[in-house]
Amino acid sequence: MDSSTCLELALEGERLCKAGDCRAGVAFFEAAIQTGTDDLRTLSAIYSQLGNAYFYLGEYDKAMEYHKLDLTVARTMGDRLGVAKASGNLGNTLKVMGKFKEAICCCERHLSISQELEDKVGEGRALYNLGNVYHAQGKHLGRIGPQEPGGFSDEVKHCLQKAVEYYAANLRLMEELNDRSAQGRACGNLGNTHYLLGNFTQAISYHNERLAIAKEFGDKAAERRAHSNLGNAHIFLGEFETAAEHYKKTLQLAQELGDRAVEAQACYSLGNTYTLLRDYPMAIHYHLRHLAIAEELTDKVGEGRACWSLGNAYSATNNNEKALHYATRHLEISKEFAINHRQIGDKTGQAAAQMNLTDIRKLLGLPPTPVDSELSESAEDVKSRTRRKSMENMDLLKASVNEESSMDDDSFFELLSRFQSKRMDDQRCTLSIDSNKENQPEQPQQQVPTRREGGSLSSTGSTNGTTTPSDSGARTELPSRVPEIKNDNCGVLEELMESIAGMQSRRMDEQRASLPQLPGLNNQHAILQRLSVAASDSTPLPDDNFFDMLMRCQGSRIEDQRSSLPNDGSLPQSAPTVPDDDFFSLIMRFQSGRLEDQRSTMPLEASRNSTHPTTDEEEPPSSAQSAGTKDGLVSRLVKGRK
Repeated sequence: MDSSTCLELALEGERLCKAGDCRAGVAFFEAAIQTGTDDLRTLSAIYSQLGNAYFYLGEYDKAMEYHKLDLTVARTMGDRLGVAKASGNLGNTLKVMGKFKEAICCCERHLSISQELEDKVGEGRALYNLGNVYHAQGKHLGRIGPQEPGGFSDEVKHCLQKAVEYYAANLRLMEELNDRSAQGRACGNLGNTHYLLGNFTQAISYHNERLAIAKEFGDKAAERRAHSNLGNAHIFLGEFETAAEHYKKTLQLAQELGDRAVEAQACYSLGNTYTLLRDYPMAIHYHLRHLAIAEELTDKVGEGRACWSLGNAYSATNNNEKALHYATRHLEISKEFAINHRQIGDKTGQAAAQMNLTDIRKLLGLPPTPVDSELSESAEDVKSRTRRKSMENMDLLKASVNEESSMDDDSFFELLSRFQSKRMDDQRCTLSIDSNKENQPEQPQQQVPTRREGGSLSSTGSTNGTTTPSDSGARTELPSRVPEIKNDNCGVLEELMESIAGMQSRRMDEQRASLPQLPGLNNQHAILQRLSVAASDSTPLPDDNFFDMLMRCQGSRIEDQRSSLPNDGSLPQSAPTVPDDDFFSLIMRFQSGRLEDQRSTMPLEASRNSTHPTTDEEEPPSSAQSAGTKDGLVSRLVKGRK
């Protein structure tokens, strides 16, 4: 087979990927690589397409591997535009893998090269990608700690502000280029970011612009996202009627699109909105619809949320029998979910369900059940327990509660360092080396005592049967043993040095950079050698910017070795019928103090900060990964040859 066969296979793979069958497209691209080609540009296009296909299939390690190969080929050819596009693809892949620092490095390289080449389209994509990376990093950092919009930490706000800067720059550039579709995406992302920052009025302005552009193009999915985001923003402004209208349009569009999960999310949001409006019959109607779809999609988390909301709504209408039914179901679902997933489960949900059950049974005059007696302490335990039970059985710290509370910071760190130092000592290796480390010649002694048959000792240098050192302090040994000891010491030291050299050489080998291996490139050695010789005279040495970028990328490698916090159920579980950041946990905070009163009445001012619906993220541009990929480059190569 020759290069033309490789190109034909690549063209078929490209056609299949465009048709949406990425798995079959990958098979053709892999076959093209097995066939091989001498054309570096064709190979670069295949690498890029393979990276994109694996990205859409969710195999991000493979995607990163091929985008790195594409970057290597582009640098080998001196193709600056190719380097920029490959860097953009790498940045997007690293973003979804959670490696935000490396992603920022790649996207900044994409931006700088595009500006250098005066490529406005590439510059716009780079700005958009940088906004996405900072937005994703902000949301990632904001998972722990306060999660209400506008209440994030300074670190999270810094990331979101950077995202706003890049999205705004992208919007200005797209307005210059008169690209309305790209303007819509920028407006949607600006609205989402301002929402997280707590700037709800600005968020509404951008989402309205997004909605108008979506209607221009007849993009129903974008319209649905805009209405959902507008409803979320109006909730935080206390404009519940307006929010309900947007959620109803979201529900209508989700039904037109046939998206059952989004339809359930809209029903859930509508149910909670009518609860805030104290229209409990309407709230019950939408929560029942949400429950039906959650059961259809086997979404246990969604079922639990629906049952919890229905229990509260029925309790507010004094229908305590149905409230008891749904509160019991909520508790059963929470326990079942915990058992099936072999984890602690939703402790907050279980505590809330138990409190609801206890209060409703009291209202109905029913005696407490065994379940009540077993779990009656759960609400108090969730609030008061600050340590795991396993920690209480540790033998490391045998101090009383009073001693623990009185322990100051210095004592704590001293104790910690003591136990950690022991762990370090356990990893040390001991070397048995003769005490004569300097390998100095030893002074010969007069004679070594020998034992006769009768058991008595004799020595020419001792009168009491024991050996005595000489004046020089050396041990009493025969002169004939000196060369042997010296040889033994030399052998030990040689073995020690060889062992150290072997261990250190392996560490050095791990840090060596291997020569590029480009699968699918025929005559690889000759082509790469010719290109390297041609570029040796004109290639400048790396500048300070290169080393700064290298240090930033390498600096995040240590983060990969850190252990993440255990998922104790506080982080949200996957639930397709419930928004990622739903009303559940925040509304419950206001009900935990005076549960009975707040079932029927929710303070309007407090509710502004008690509902935290999720934002619908903007879809990426239609081109693969929105990074300026080489979609269609194989086809363009064929046209160029003709």
